[in-house]
Amino acid sequence: MRIPLTYLTVVLLWTTTPLAIKWSGEGPGFLFGVTARMSIGTACLLLALLFTRQPLAWHPKALLTYLAVALQIYGCMLPVYWAAQFIPSGWISVMFGLTPLITALLAAIFLGERSLTPSKLLSYSLGIGGLVVMFGSALQLGHSAVLGIGAVLFSAGLQAVCSVLIKCVGAKIPARDQVTGGLLIALPAYLVTWGLIDGQWPTLWTPTSLAAIIYLGVIATTIGFIFYFYLLTHLSATRVALISLITPLLGLLLGHVINHEMLSLKVVTGSGLIVLALIMHEFFERLPTFKFKLK
Repeated sequence: MRIPLTYLTVVLLWTTTPLAIKWSGEGPGFLFGVTARMSIGTACLLLALLFTRQPLAWHPKALLTYLAVALQIYGCMLPVYWAAQFIPSGWISVMFGLTPLITALLAAIFLGERSLTPSKLLSYSLGIGGLVVMFGSALQLGHSAVLGIGAVLFSAGLQAVCSVLIKCVGAKIPARDQVTGGLLIALPAYLVTWGLIDGQWPTLWTPTSLAAIIYLGVIATTIGFIFYFYLLTHLSATRVALISLITPLLGLLLGHVINHEMLSLKVVTGSGLIVLALIMHEFFERLPTFKFKLK
């Protein structure tokens, strides 16, 4: 039951994280929001290590894993926080829904996983079609929204690359150590980025933004990252990426109900195509096949 419960927890966290990201930057600014989140998460994980008295591994494979995790934490999250200024939170979930398709392509190349069959290629085509529709929706919101979708799409691709890299390294170290080591590398990069670009302590705070930062730092980063990398250690990269099969629609609904984000026909159509692509990618080849022999 440990893996299914962990999987469900990650699904719930991934569903709520885009909305919390959007709220955390409303007032303090997106750079402070993401830097504060990573600072809180790092502090929580270091306290956990201190409490358990288990040192981090520092062998070569562990260092490579930490670098891959740091690249994911910094390179993926920073563009998402920037994009959240311009696009609805539900769209972030939809864009990250393409992660399994990107991961499957990379896993086929680098891990030898079977993911380039005709049905899967068709699912990739549907996913691209949904992406085109979503870009069309973004054009209605302006140039910044198009750039926002591009930034999230870049993050989804980079997350897929990092997931495959971690599997390729195969360090087999605990998920908590992976996240802690990655944050110890990523946090200085965040602090430098915030110091160079912004560097100002925020004067405008709202209860919502403060609660979102604390939630993201304590729950989404500390628990969410650990659970995610735990799943990545015990399941295939493609299987872990299928968390995005559920989160797009849940994220859209959450943003619509709680944050009053608009659900246009184009958004629903594009999201539906992406979800259909994910369903076909995962389940089409499991359907019973019937072979007819010519007499």
